[in-house]
Amino acid sequence: MPNNFVLSAEKLLSRRQLLKWGICTAGVAGTAALWHTLNAQSKSIVKVPPLEIEATKQVASPMQVLRNFDYGTLKQENGRTIREFQLTAGTSVIQLNSAVSYNIWDLNGRIPGPTLRAKAGERVRVLFLNKAGHSHSLHFHGVHPAEMDGIRPVSNGSATIYEFDAEPYGVHLYHCHIEPVTRHIAKGLYGMFIIDPPTPRPPADEMVLVMAGYDINDDNHNEYYAFNGLPHHYMHHPIPIYQNQLIRLYVLNIIEYDPAVTFHLHANFFDVYRTGMTMTPSEKADVITMGVAERHILEFTYRHPGKYMFHPHQDAIAQNGCMGQFEVIADNTSQNQLKSS
Repeated sequence: MPNNFVLSAEKLLSRRQLLKWGICTAGVAGTAALWHTLNAQSKSIVKVPPLEIEATKQVASPMQVLRNFDYGTLKQENGRTIREFQLTAGTSVIQLNSAVSYNIWDLNGRIPGPTLRAKAGERVRVLFLNKAGHSHSLHFHGVHPAEMDGIRPVSNGSATIYEFDAEPYGVHLYHCHIEPVTRHIAKGLYGMFIIDPPTPRPPADEMVLVMAGYDINDDNHNEYYAFNGLPHHYMHHPIPIYQNQLIRLYVLNIIEYDPAVTFHLHANFFDVYRTGMTMTPSEKADVITMGVAERHILEFTYRHPGKYMFHPHQDAIAQNGCMGQFEVIADNTSQNQLKSS
C-alpha cells in the first residue's frame, strides 16, 4: 500500500484540515474530563494522596507522568466510536542531574511520551506530526493491519495517520521504528498504550512506571537509568500512597542496551497480570524479570506505614538512577475503627 497518509506540515496545520479532523476544538480536554468523571464515579472508594508537581513545564516530570493518562478525543463516526490522539515528535534537552544534560527526541514535549488509553473495541486514530529533524514513525504493539504497522518513515515536517481497532485489551507500548531502532527508542520516542478490558478492573490507585536508560556517550552502554524520565527522582521525592489501598502499577521496561532487568518491591509481594491481558493474576512475587519492551500489571497493598524501596535487582542499574520509594501514609480511618472496636 502506498504511503498516501503522509501530508506536508503546511497541509496538516491548515485550518480546513484541523476542522476536518476535529482537532481545532476544545474537545480534547472535554472528553478527557468526561472519561475521568465517569471513572471517578466507579472508583469513588479509591484514596489518592495529593502530589507535589512542579509548576514549570519540563520535558521530564515523573510525578506528572505517574497518574497522567491521555484519553484523547472521543467521537462517533458512522455509528462507530473513534478515540483520536495527537502525537508530535520534537527535540528537547533533558537535565539528568546538576552536571549532565542530554539531547533527546520527545513526544508532545515530554519523556516518556503520553500514556494513551482506550477501551477494547474502540477505533483508535493517531495523528502523528514529525517535527524532530529526522525521519521517525510510530509502531504500536497490538493487532492491526500491515499498513498501520508504523515501519514506514515519516520525514521531518510531514505527518501521517495511524488507525486501527483497540485490541486486544492489555498493557501495550508504542515507539519509533526507524533504523537504528534501538537509538531512536533510547533517545525518547516511546510511550505506554493501555487498552482497558470490556469489564472494568476493580477500583485501585493506578500508576505508570516506565523504566528507561540513557547512553550519553554513544557507546551502546547506558550510563544512567530512570523511572518515568529522571534518574533518582522517586528516591528524592517518594511516591505517596495510602495504607490498605490497592495499588495497580502499569510497568514497562524500555531499557535498551541491557537484555533484561528485574523489578523488585521491598517488604511486600505483588500479583502479576502478564502483559495485562488477563483479569486473574498468574503468580505472586516480589521480583519479576522483564525483557526489553516487556510490560505487566502489578497489584499490591501495603499494610504498614513507612517508606519502601522499589528498583531493579541489578545493583548497577539501581544505583545509576532506576530506584524509588513508596511512602505509605497511615490510614487513620482504619486505625480509628480498630481503636473503637
